[in-house]
Amino acid sequence: MVLIKKFEDIAAWQEARKLVSNIYKLTTIGAFAKDYGLRDQLQRASVSAMTNIAEGFDCESKLEFARFLGIARRSAVEVQSLLYAALDVGYIDQESFRIEYQQAEKTKALIGGHKHSLKAKTP
Repeated sequence: MVLIKKFEDIAAWQEARKLVSNIYKLTTIGAFAKDYGLRDQLQRASVSAMTNIAEGFDCESKLEFARFLGIARRSAVEVQSLLYAALDVGYIDQESFRIEYQQAEKTKALIGGHKHSLKAKTP
């Protein structure tokens, strides 16, 4: 088992970081870049997933960390939902949707796994 000494060691955070990078690249192209509402909401949701993992890591209890992980997971789901909106209005194509949806799914799964492992270790 890998010892986690800093939030950057958490696989879920690493994948959330990739999600943020991908989302920012995706939302700065064409008409998407000018739709400030959708663009900003999608960017904020992806950043929220990443930052809640980091913030939760610094909590003083596993229960509190698990709460932050729950927020991070819901932010990844928000990204998935917003990707549908971007697809439906024609800002992204089906392939971009698939790639980013899968990245959000991977992030969400790792967050859920980490949360589950915290609960398993709690007496």
